[in-house]
Amino acid sequence: MYTRCGFGLWLVELKEGSVPIGICGLIKRNVLEEVDIGFAFLPAYCRKGYAMESATATVRYGREVVGLKRLVAIMSPDNHASHCLLEKLGFRFERMVRLSANAPEIKMYGRSI
Repeated sequence: MYTRCGFGLWLVELKEGSVPIGICGLIKRNVLEEVDIGFAFLPAYCRKGYAMESATATVRYGREVVGLKRLVAIMSPDNHASHCLLEKLGFRFERMVRLSANAPEIKMYGRSI
């Protein structure tokens, strides 16, 4: 992704001790028209603000460095924590999508940046 698009996912780690706790970044999937933000954190580091901090920085990077005007995000329908984070970041539910013909439907959110 870095070679093709110039961006991708980053490792998120604690400042103290450089402990890896998750990933966050920009993804350009062939099946989606727009770039999406992706994130995942180890359970021990959820609900501590790390996802919000890294996702906020990722949105800013997408706007200021990559020059994006809009971002989307996808998530499974029952992922309440991601829903809450995306809403706090200003994303709004837009529609259900499938990443392939046989894949289950997932939620797609979007926002202008």
